[in-house]
Amino acid sequence: MGFKWLVLWSLWAARLVPQPGRVVRVSNGLMRGVVAPDGTYVSYNGIPYGSTSFETKFQAPGPEPKWQGIFDANHEHKRCNQQLSVNIAIGETDCLTLNVYTPLNTTPASNLPVMFFVHGGGFFQGSGSSLMYGPKYLVSKNVILVTVNYRLNIQGFLCLGIKEAPGNAAMKDLVSALRWVQRNIRQLGGDPDNVTIFGESAGAASVSYLNISPMTKGLFHKVIVQSGSATAPWAFQYRPVFLASLLAKEMGYETQDPHELYKIFMSKSDKELILTRVPRKEGAIIISEILYTPCAENIIEGVEPFLTELPYDILSKGEYNKVPMILGGNKQEGILIINMDNDTMIPKVSFEKSLPKNLHIPSKKEIEEIAKEFERLYMGNDEISLKTAAKLSKWYGEPFLMYPILQETELILNTSDKNIYNYMFSYDGWRNAPKLSSRKEYRVLEGATHADELFYLFSQQWFSSMFENRMIDIMTTMWTNFAKYGDPTPEVTELLPVKWLPTNSSMPTMLVIDQEFSTMPLWYNEGLRYLRQVYSKYRRKL
Repeated sequence: MGFKWLVLWSLWAARLVPQPGRVVRVSNGLMRGVVAPDGTYVSYNGIPYGSTSFETKFQAPGPEPKWQGIFDANHEHKRCNQQLSVNIAIGETDCLTLNVYTPLNTTPASNLPVMFFVHGGGFFQGSGSSLMYGPKYLVSKNVILVTVNYRLNIQGFLCLGIKEAPGNAAMKDLVSALRWVQRNIRQLGGDPDNVTIFGESAGAASVSYLNISPMTKGLFHKVIVQSGSATAPWAFQYRPVFLASLLAKEMGYETQDPHELYKIFMSKSDKELILTRVPRKEGAIIISEILYTPCAENIIEGVEPFLTELPYDILSKGEYNKVPMILGGNKQEGILIINMDNDTMIPKVSFEKSLPKNLHIPSKKEIEEIAKEFERLYMGNDEISLKTAAKLSKWYGEPFLMYPILQETELILNTSDKNIYNYMFSYDGWRNAPKLSSRKEYRVLEGATHADELFYLFSQQWFSSMFENRMIDIMTTMWTNFAKYGDPTPEVTELLPVKWLPTNSSMPTMLVIDQEFSTMPLWYNEGLRYLRQVYSKYRRKL
């Protein structure tokens, strides 16, 4: 009996010991992955795809590091420098790593579709860790998943228009990671000619930017944009040197000279740069605290620019990568955002002071009239207070998250002949972690909030499937179908009983993803239609 027990215990314990995967040669050198405890996939974690140094900390990444011998790709987990709480910074400067997850027994002949995911976090938080973005659900559908770390906050987005800090370092990190994928993914069983880039929130805005950058030609073949856009008001720096000067001012310096600002930031530690925060203007909403984001770069000799124009202008002219796309958002985007806001700030929110920053309304009278109309549309006759915050949450979501997706869709429909699919994720389930962790008054609102759909695409070691296997299966099947075929529903099945049709520019509709599939108009309410009207007249120029 004792021997049998020992054998059984040994077999169980063996699952907890990482089992080495095969050794593969990538452009950095030889590396070895780790077989997942359940034996279904192989992880290659913490692979360096680029390098940074103190001297080039605000510039494009340098070449990937090389190594001798066999690199054990089980370094879970690095994250880039970021703020954890008011006085605590975490992460490291040497953070340019990616993770690759492959089905078991893939070889260079497998030639599987590749899905390259960019995490969200407002361009100042987050990482590609499997703690949040676990591969089990997606990789089980016979694709390869890549997740990535990129520089955040001022380290990734200082945009001074000079050679030492030209701007968009973080976006160039992502380009470097995609180039690494092109060089190496075949060795890991992937097809470099079938790469889908996808992202959520700031990750969706990043993917939207990758699609319009001249640096990315040939690096990917399909795009999925989830709850974010390069056209979003929070996703672009209009006055980057001025915004940099605001951070310097909080450190005790008064200057708008790019070279002086560069010297100041070079003299500060990463911790000082991260923990110094520019205060929010009273009346604005929490999303206005996102300051350091992509920018339009100056043309500088010897520097390859990621972006030199406004995203709206590039999309309008059709000068972007024309590939099949999925774009969408969630029904109650604003719940997560308002839930992050401070109870003392919510009652002070003013429609006039929280208008999107990519509007330029010339007169005070027009500003007042437009703000008044938005207040009527979003609040009706109710005063703004904590008691009416659930109603106010729509203002936190629609202008800043939903409208930009619809705007980007419209511009692409005008200039691309590729299939574009739109969705609204509206499912209420036990894996809607962001909504379930919000206040009770927000949880009663029908539909999903910002980031809820992620929990039906990615596995987490700390969170079981919660009996939501059907919706997990639906979401991962549609997303991986799109990666494989450029069509999320190539055939109608019991699991996917409705054909998801491409968006038609003459009668644009989107698929509603919930218990029952249905369709609804792209411009589905009065608030979004009024936003469209206001933007047509007052959209800010560069």
